[in-house]
Amino acid sequence: MKKGILASVSAYILWGFFPIYFKILHPVSSLEILCHRMVWSLVFLSGVLTFSRQWGWLRPALKNRRTVLIYSGAALLLALNWFTYIWAVKAGFIIESSLGYFINPLVSILLGVFILREKLRPVQWIPVGIAALGVSYLTWLYGRLPWIALVLACTFGLYGLFKKISPLPSLNGLSLETGLLFFPALGYLIYLEVLGKAGFGHLGVGMSVLLALSGVITAIPLLLFATGARSIPLVLVGLLQYIAPTLQLLIGVLIYHESFSSHQFIGFGMIWLALAFYTLESFINSRRYPFKK
Repeated sequence: MKKGILASVSAYILWGFFPIYFKILHPVSSLEILCHRMVWSLVFLSGVLTFSRQWGWLRPALKNRRTVLIYSGAALLLALNWFTYIWAVKAGFIIESSLGYFINPLVSILLGVFILREKLRPVQWIPVGIAALGVSYLTWLYGRLPWIALVLACTFGLYGLFKKISPLPSLNGLSLETGLLFFPALGYLIYLEVLGKAGFGHLGVGMSVLLALSGVITAIPLLLFATGARSIPLVLVGLLQYIAPTLQLLIGVLIYHESFSSHQFIGFGMIWLALAFYTLESFINSRRYPFKK
């Protein structure tokens, strides 16, 4: 359990700093960045699998229809989440994208309760309600449906559910997901090169290196997340996800100077209050029943 919590926390801290990385890649189109993440992630993961001699799982996995369907669904959710987030950051919606990842824990908690039949103690519904109220207030404040936030929340919440029921170890599962996305992504990058619209190799050495490194910065937190999601309750996964959007919010406000009003602070404050409430209640309960799983 402790190892799973550490892995999840590490993943969310790394994700929290992603806006800076994608802001640097601003001259490259969002779709091209997405495809580079897919291609270079598989390259990196293939190197890890080759070094550790762990290719034996692939053929049985591809022959199992259920396994292929699970990871195909996870891969599509991941691609949609990645593209939406990259576009939002580049377009100046870091704060709204952080709202999506504040909503995401609610989605994970509800999926854990209603689909995986995980249990919440009655008092734990109080912070869930407070967080939902905060999200509703922020939605009203925006004056429109926060579609960026909702897409990010739902796609990653469902991705977490897929990882919870996935049969393969973290490294193998992520390799299969990126493998399923590899050829469409590579085909699009070749298409851009033929048209003369590719950024890779044409915007300077530094930009090309950053695009190639997108595989490493993508794969590492995903591996950590997959490890954590498989070993701790989905309810706890939902709770820890507040780390990344808090960092993203601070980056949007303090570094890129996106507007953040006092009214927005009230809405986000309600969500933070819910997190503090849930964390304190869980700590008190664990001290009261130290051997209860």
